[in-house]
Amino acid sequence: MLYLLVFRVFFSIFQLYPQQAKTTFVASFGDNVLFTLNALEKQVNHSIVILKTSQCKMDFERRCDCLVLAFDPKNVIGWIRSIYHLATSTHVFVDNYFGFLAATRFKPNVICIQLWHAAGAIKRFGLKDPSIQYRSPRALKRFIKVYSRFDYVVVGSRKMADIFHESFGIETEKMLRTGIPRTDFFFHNKAMEKAADFLKTEIPIIHGKKVLLFAPTYRDNDIHNSRLKLNIDRMYQELNEDYVLLLRLHPAIQTTFCNMYPDFICDVSGYSEVNPLLVITDILITDYSSIPFEFSLLHKPMIFFAYDLDVYTSARGFWEPYEQLVPGPIVKNTEELIKEIRNNRDEYLERVQTFANDWNEYSRGDSSDRLIKYLY
Repeated sequence: MLYLLVFRVFFSIFQLYPQQAKTTFVASFGDNVLFTLNALEKQVNHSIVILKTSQCKMDFERRCDCLVLAFDPKNVIGWIRSIYHLATSTHVFVDNYFGFLAATRFKPNVICIQLWHAAGAIKRFGLKDPSIQYRSPRALKRFIKVYSRFDYVVVGSRKMADIFHESFGIETEKMLRTGIPRTDFFFHNKAMEKAADFLKTEIPIIHGKKVLLFAPTYRDNDIHNSRLKLNIDRMYQELNEDYVLLLRLHPAIQTTFCNMYPDFICDVSGYSEVNPLLVITDILITDYSSIPFEFSLLHKPMIFFAYDLDVYTSARGFWEPYEQLVPGPIVKNTEELIKEIRNNRDEYLERVQTFANDWNEYSRGDSSDRLIKYLY
């Protein structure tokens, strides 16, 4: 409450300043923001500001000529400057839920766009998150106020539009069906080849090996815990001759992984972009993360390591029964996982294709350009 009060005071003061032809992005993940701002720079002569949260690892400073600010109250000057740009812009993009929106009242001509960080959804969120029943009426009112700030929500499919309608409680007319910007990458072979060549130089242990990418989501009680539920010793014994394991922890995890097998495991959690990692991956191992939605565009196999499926179902819930939704085998322990890796069956690839078509319906390789042309 104190944070929102202080934010509202600064925002109200800065709204007295002249509005500028300016777009401000608020980035917590950054992938969709990067592709969108690249299209914006090509098509529009417009000032661009990037506000990076402490969670965001994207190296915007190196990738664009925009003003990049730390959007964190701990960085007082950067935070106050960020509020100024939010209050004086004509377009505001956000890629996550941001509580500060509850303290804003944009001018009538401002367009606020939700550039959600995921192309699809396995677990429930927003107003459909089971945990919302334990929140106070004041918190629920704040959530709804935040969602009401969105003039548009960018979607990649009808399925995701329906989910946003339920999660945010907003009209379907606000769904901008231009596709997910970050998926443009998977429609450009030269970009993928360049990215793969770079990573082969960066991660030399992948030469001559098949690549496993383990990319789990986070659990609310484990954000300070990087210990894996995998038996790494067992995986090393069984797989190290033919495979390497890339580990990508969720950005919310606030600790580092202790790597005992550097010739088998490479921690790629610090890489700012996930798309290039998907290109060099032969088999994706994940659980309830949204990463399969983009990976499915590459038509490669996935294995779902859902060791706590019953607990997670009760705590978070899914949009569809998990067994019907995921396009790959579900395993509960390391032995089952190793067996599926060795089988590497093609029988699920048809399901992967259907999954890709359903969730990337509007993503055709030009989503970023279509989005900018529509808005500007």
